Amino acid sequence: MSVLSSDVVSGSAVGLRGRLWQLTAAELREAAVSASAEILRLEAIRVAVVDELSLRPDDQVIASRGVGAWLAANTMLQVRDGKKIAALGAALRPFPAVAARFDCGDCSFDHAVLIVSFCESPPKGMPDEAMPRCIDLLLAAASGVEATTTKVRYVIATLERVFESDEIPPAEDVDRNELRIASTLNGRVVVRGDFDALTGEMLLSALSNLTMPTPAPDGTPDARSAAKRTADGFTELIRRYLDCAKTGMDGGQRPHVNVHVNARDLAEHRDCAATPTDGGSVSDLDVGHMPWLGPLSVSQTRLLGCDCFLSTVLLDDHGAPLDAKPGKRLVTAEQRVALIARDKGCAFPGCTCVPAWTDAHHIRHWANGGPTVMNNLVLLCRSHHRLMHRKSGFVGKWEVRIGIDNKPWFIPPPSIDPQRHPRPANTTFKT
Repeated sequence: MSVLSSDVVSGSAVGLRGRLWQLTAAELREAAVSASAEILRLEAIRVAVVDELSLRPDDQVIASRGVGAWLAANTMLQVRDGKKIAALGAALRPFPAVAARFDCGDCSFDHAVLIVSFCESPPKGMPDEAMPRCIDLLLAAASGVEATTTKVRYVIATLERVFESDEIPPAEDVDRNELRIASTLNGRVVVRGDFDALTGEMLLSALSNLTMPTPAPDGTPDARSAAKRTADGFTELIRRYLDCAKTGMDGGQRPHVNVHVNARDLAEHRDCAATPTDGGSVSDLDVGHMPWLGPLSVSQTRLLGCDCFLSTVLLDDHGAPLDAKPGKRLVTAEQRVALIARDKGCAFPGCTCVPAWTDAHHIRHWANGGPTVMNNLVLLCRSHHRLMHRKSGFVGKWEVRIGIDNKPWFIPPPSIDPQRHPRPANTTFKT
């Protein structure tokens, strides 16, 4: 079957690779450009649709803690990407000129984000009447095939310099400080920050002694790159802070690195470690679990276990913690440790909230005689905690029940599932 250049973009990619040899190089270039334009068109459509849905959310969106999380749950997007799409849609509303250029496909998603970020936080010395002209300059830099992120950022830097006033200069403006920390698909962490000069000086001073090249005992020069030395120094800085600083409280506990692992898996000898039984799952074997980032290899877990504080939680045959100290309304420290071991964060289906940002919710309210015991408690983030207490504007109510496995199950309202099929607790961080 032959393939035409015009059919490439409009058709399916299934089996396409085996037929592209029929196209000339010029036709392949044309198809690549057309596909890119189509992506821009569909991206603009998605942003507009998601933004409209954020203005008129239904039960599905409300239960997902926002339209961005809902989009990620129903597509192959990550939550952070879904939230970026929703955020751009909302940010474009006050700036119709930018929205119009984005909608016609003459401005990329990333460039639109840069432009609206500038418009939302313009230089303090820039008068309001200068905004339209600044937008024109930014759109000119962001439009056409010659547009690059460097050009857009250069225009932004130039405008900040032009409108610099006697007020706080950009280099000293702490209101501009940003720190973004995100996990990647392979379990690593990406850190991107933008700080004022004083904060940067403090950071560089703190890292100075920890990032110096360190020759080997035989005098061999340090083979690490500058970036690797900085990363090693930053790791050591965090370790020293957590070991020695007054860090305050985080979710009822002092923040530190917490790793959960089965006692048998913590054993150094493989003959002592847990092994899957017939019909069982291997997903929970030979790994540790961190509340923020999930899985940790058993070798690294064992390394941490050589010098740490061990807290024991007794589990039943289903892996659910047994009860502890049920007499008070407030959850005890021991019970919270057990809840974290069971729920791994917010237990609501599809939620990714980590344990430090959760509350212990009484399934049967304390005021109605509900005891503070494991089978009447579940960890919920603030949004889903309010949802369980009948969030305003939400039609119907979710119910929570503890199943025969001694773990929470969630029953949706009829508006989401007319049959009200029970859904298991969130498993995002469990494997």
